[in-house]
This record gives sequence, structure tokens and C-alpha cells, in this order.
Amino acid sequence: MSIRRISSVAHVGNIAIGGDNPIRVQSMTTTNTNDTEACVAQAERIIAAGGELVRLTTQGTREAENMKNISAALKAKGIMTPLVADVHFNANVADVAARYCEKVRINPGNYVDPARTFKQLEYTDEEYQAELRKIDERLVPFINICKEHHTAVRIGVNHGSLSDRIMSRYGDTPAGIVESCMEFLRIFRREQFNDVVISIKASNTVVMVQSVRLLVQQMDQEDMHYPLHLGVTEAGEGEDGRIKSAVGIGALLTEGIGDTIRVSLSEDPECEIPVARKLVELIPECTRLRAEAEASIQNDTITLRVDAPDMETLQLKAAMAVGALLIDRKATKLVISPTTSMSPTALVELADSILQATRIKFTKTEYISCPGCGRTLYDLQKTIARIKEATREFVGLKIGIMGCIVNGPGEMADADFGYVGAGPGKVSLYRQKECVEKNIPEAEAVDKLLELIRKDQQPATPN
Repeated sequence: MSIRRISSVAHVGNIAIGGDNPIRVQSMTTTNTNDTEACVAQAERIIAAGGELVRLTTQGTREAENMKNISAALKAKGIMTPLVADVHFNANVADVAARYCEKVRINPGNYVDPARTFKQLEYTDEEYQAELRKIDERLVPFINICKEHHTAVRIGVNHGSLSDRIMSRYGDTPAGIVESCMEFLRIFRREQFNDVVISIKASNTVVMVQSVRLLVQQMDQEDMHYPLHLGVTEAGEGEDGRIKSAVGIGALLTEGIGDTIRVSLSEDPECEIPVARKLVELIPECTRLRAEAEASIQNDTITLRVDAPDMETLQLKAAMAVGALLIDRKATKLVISPTTSMSPTALVELADSILQATRIKFTKTEYISCPGCGRTLYDLQKTIARIKEATREFVGLKIGIMGCIVNGPGEMADADFGYVGAGPGKVSLYRQKECVEKNIPEAEAVDKLLELIRKDQQPATPN
């Protein structure tokens, strides 16, 4: 069994994260945060499934103010589960949310820095330090509000929304992702604010695992031991979303890293909780299986002998056991051999799915889809189904499906094509990180996406 990384403890309402406390599981609502009744009902479903924190998007002051009503409605029912406000682009919203929520998530990529535009910026060292002072000047008042109201904070870095400033100095690298986090974390420590949880997320499991490991090393070097929240963002849905999450989250859990987790699925949020809880339950067994799998490696092949009562559990166990070995390229081939009778075809397909989740071998279309939230501008689940049906033929192609612009362009950089909610009833299409068609009517957007893909798939006409 792995030895869990020792972290400090962050107090979030009536629960504690880190230290010797259990690994906490959480999810996020997909309802409009201004709709108190809908948010309360969905939060209740998440909590009934076993969720220990519930996050809601607060894209504006109005939504942040309504967190007070949502919290009061839940408490009136005797529900004391901590609520987390999710803030992007507007630091003033974080100040408001901190008065009404047990925890506020801020994104260093867009808290003070402007929204990412992929511009290459040039800074002298003095100019760069001046930008850091802007962060300091804006962050300290927020920290003081959190101290006054006993509100915890999550510093949540997303690979898809790193600022142009960080990208220009560090490139699109784990080092840049980690530094984006550390800039904020150093200020929190200096201000002696300790109810902090850290997360680094990416849709690419290799980037996510490498970045979290590097963050742990950097925190250790600076004598920091804050608890860590784990997740693979935009993991998708169905078995692919579960396998991808198990690969990334599981790789770290089997190394003793992680104090709270979220499995981000493009499904109803209460569906995420049983998967997250199963990953936590599987830590001892999968840590043992990981050691056995590593010992089995011959001729660049892992032979994994594993059994489970059902296919979903088998998927999670297998992905969690071998995820780190494949991410680290200790082997690039995988054979799964169960101890009881199971379809050989299903086992080959599972092995291929794990190899795809670790970016080794692509045997089908890859869908990088967000789990949705109150910002989502279209029916995410129906749209994913339509796009999948229209694009299954494109083996190895990566398609991003984003409900809004928060991580859209950034995650498009890891996808070949992207479908991003741009406004009510409007969609923008991307080729990698470049927006090629803006504000298409939603009714036409899937056909336009298919047209764009097929045009790019055609061989170039010789001169």
C-alpha cells in the first residue's frame, strides 16, 4: 500500500481536507446559479450520492450574491455540506463569494492577468516583477476577506487557461503550470493564510501527472505542504471518461498524492461521485497491482492480471494500476489478462482505451468534453451524442467539446478541432487554438464542424 503524502490541513466549513483526514470527493452543479431551487435540488442529489463538497459557478456578482440564498436553503434542510464558488475572469466576484461560501476557487490564469489570447509577450525582469506586484495588490484584499469570514481557498490552475504572461516566459510546459500556482501560493503563505487547497488540471493525463508531481517537488523545496485536489479536466463521458480519469487521478493516488478528488464527466454531476469513491476505495489494491504490473514488463509490454465483479470496476482497476507506468513510458504495450472468463475482444478494447488515455496509441476518435456547469451555453450531453455520431469515422482525431469559453481555446490547443459555446444559441469552431468560425447558430454547428473536419482531411491538391 502506498504511503500517503503528508500535507497540512485546510478547514472548509465543517470538513477538513488533508493531513490524516479521508480523501474527500466532490462534484459541481450544472444548473444556473441564479436558479436557487434548481441548484439546491442538484446539490442534494450530489450530496445523496456521497459528495462532500459542492461547487457552483459564479461568473458574475449576481451569481455570487445568490450563493447566500442557495446556502440558506440547504441549511434550512439541515444540509451543512460546504459550498464552493468557482470564479473566472473577475476578481471582484471572488470578494463577494467569499462572504457567502465555505470556499472560493480562483484561477491564476485569469484572476488578474487578462484572458488568454495566445500572444507572445516580452517582459524585462523589472516589468515581470511589476506584473507580480499587480497580483499581490489584488490578492491581499481577497485574502483578508477570506480571513474575516473563515473562507477557504482553492488555487486552481488549468492547463487550458494559463495566462499569456506565463506562456510567454515558460512556454506551454509543466514548469509554467507550476509557477502559475506558486506565484499565488507564496503570497498566501506570506499572509499566513493556511486554509488553502491546490489543484493543477489538464485534459492531457501526461501533462496533468507530470505537473502535479513537479508541484509537489517545488512545494517541498519551499517547505510548503498544502493539500492537493486531483482531477483530469474535460475527461469526457462514458467508459472513456472513466478510464481517462482513472489513469490520471489513479497514477497519483497510487503514489500517495491527493487529498480530495473530482472525476469530471460530461454526465449528470451525481454520476461522478460513485466513480470518485471507487477510485479512493481501490487505492490499496491498485497500488499492489501497479507493483506487480511493473514487475511483469518484458519486451516493452505490461501484462496485467486483474479481476473485477463488473466491467466498470475492471476498467477503473486496470487504468489505475498501469496509468503511471504508461505515462512514464516504462512500457508502451499492454495485455490485460483477467483471472476469470471475460471476452478477449473487450479486454483488447480496454487495453487500447488505456493506451489512448495515456497518449501512446490512438485507435478511435478522442473527445475532450467538459463536464458542464452553470456557464454551459447548450445541452452538453445531447450535443456530445450528436458530435460523436457524426465523427466516429475519424480515427485518432481529437475533438474538443466545451460548454463555454473558460477553458475552450486552451484545451483546443490539445485538440485538432473544437466546438465551443460562444453565447446563447451560438457556437464557435476552432482548428486547434485558432477560432475559424464565430457565432454559428447552434442548429448548424455540428454540420459545420463536420464540414470543417472533412475539408481538412482531404489531401492537398498538387500544383
